[in-house]
Amino acid sequence: MHHDNLYSIGELARRTGLTVKAIRFYSDKGIVPPAGRSPAGYRLYGPDALARLALVRTLRELGLDLATVRQVLDREASLPEVADAHADALDVQIRSLRVRRAVLRAVAQRGTTPLEMDLMHRLATLSRDEQRHLVAEFVEAVFADGEPNPEFANLMRTVMPEIPDDPTPEQVGAWVELAELCRSTEFRSAVRRVAEDQAQAPAPEAAGDLHDALNRTMRERIEEATATGVLPARGSAVPLADVLGSLYGHAFRCAGDGDLRRWLLARLHLTADPHVERYWQLLATVNGWPSSPTLAPVYSWFTTALRNASAVGATSRAG
Repeated sequence: MHHDNLYSIGELARRTGLTVKAIRFYSDKGIVPPAGRSPAGYRLYGPDALARLALVRTLRELGLDLATVRQVLDREASLPEVADAHADALDVQIRSLRVRRAVLRAVAQRGTTPLEMDLMHRLATLSRDEQRHLVAEFVEAVFADGEPNPEFANLMRTVMPEIPDDPTPEQVGAWVELAELCRSTEFRSAVRRVAEDQAQAPAPEAAGDLHDALNRTMRERIEEATATGVLPARGSAVPLADVLGSLYGHAFRCAGDGDLRRWLLARLHLTADPHVERYWQLLATVNGWPSSPTLAPVYSWFTTALRNASAVGATSRAG
C-alpha cells in the first residue's frame, strides 16, 4: 500500500487541532476508521479522515452525541434532519437555562430560603401544559358546585398565565406566588364569593363591563376627593359616599331594598378581597401585560366613608 497520501495520528492531530487521544478514541469507536497501517503497525488515515474529523468536531461542539454523529457520517441520517432536530432540542435547553437564570436572580433579589428556592425552581420549570393544568384545576375546584356567574367562570378559564421563554425574575416570582395562591382553599372560596356577588348584576352577561365602569367612576371620584383633601372619616366625605352609593344602587336594582349602605359595605367586603385583586395583578406580571393600579386604597376610602356616613346618619336620627 502506498503511504504517500496517508496520515499518522500525529499528523492528523497537527492538521485538525484535535488531540492524539481524541482521534484514537474516535478511531476505536469506528467513527474515523484507519485506511491502513504503517510497516511498524501504526494506524494510517486517508484524506477523507480530515473532513470526517472536522465534521465530528463541529457536531460535537454543537452538542450532538456520538451515536448521532456516527449516523450522519454513515449517511443513516441527513445532516439537515439532524440539525433541525438538534436545534429543537437546543430550544428546550435554552428555555430551561433562561428559566433557571431567572430563578437564581429572583432568589438573589428576594433572599429566598433553600426550601422556597426548591419550590420556586419546581414551579418555574413546569411545562406550559403543566402550568395550564395547575390553574385549570384551581378554576374547576372553584366552580365544582356550579357556576353562579358563567361569564366570570369563562374568563377565569380563558385567561391563563404564560411564562415567556426568557422570563424576568419578577415574572418567575409572580408565577410562583400565583401558583401558591391557586392552591389556597381560602382564596378559592373568595373567588367563588366574588363570582356569586357579580352574578347579582341586573344583566349578568354584561357584568364585567358594569363592574369596570363602576370601579373606574369610583376611582376617579375618590382620587379627586383625596386630591382636594377630603378625608373619608370626615363629614365632608358623606355626600360623595352617597353619590357613589346611589350609582351602585341604580346598577344593582336589588340594592334599593333595605339599608343601601349596609348592603354596600357587605358587598365591598367581598369585592375588595385583596387576594382576588392580587391574582389579576400577578397574572398581568407573568404575561407581561400592563398592570392596573390597585383598587385597595379606593375601596378602603369608600368603606371608611360609608361607615362614617352611617354613623353620622345614626347620630342625626338619635338627635
